[in-house]
Amino acid sequence: MGTWDVGPFDNDTAADWCGTFDDAAPDARRALVRDTLARAADTTDYLDADIGDEAVAAAALVAAQCPGGDPAHPHYGPKQPVPDLTDLGALALRALDRILTEPSELLELWADSDGDPWHTTINGLRTTLTPRPPGEQLHRI
Repeated sequence: MGTWDVGPFDNDTAADWCGTFDDAAPDARRALVRDTLARAADTTDYLDADIGDEAVAAAALVAAQCPGGDPAHPHYGPKQPVPDLTDLGALALRALDRILTEPSELLELWADSDGDPWHTTINGLRTTLTPRPPGEQLHRI
């Protein structure tokens, strides 16, 4: 089926990654998220779309725990409990920044289609993950 929408969990690769997350032992899930984000963030050459899709899903799990974050997709996101990921925000931002930087297959694929909604999704995650000064709240319109 491939990709069916622009959301973080709206593609086969992210859905498969969520299955891996659900199958992981509870004490291994945080490391899976961290390693997935680091794999994308630390890629210095061409970033494969599968690595990017997995990192977007992982970043969405981190963002879901931030103020103003959207919950994971109820059907395609993980079914098992998600551990505390709040300290992975900076790594999630680095991973998303890498996905938005050439050479990135996801960036290329979405540029070849109507990529504006996808960019809106990624930038929404980035906004949620960006630290705010104490007392400042995120207001969504």
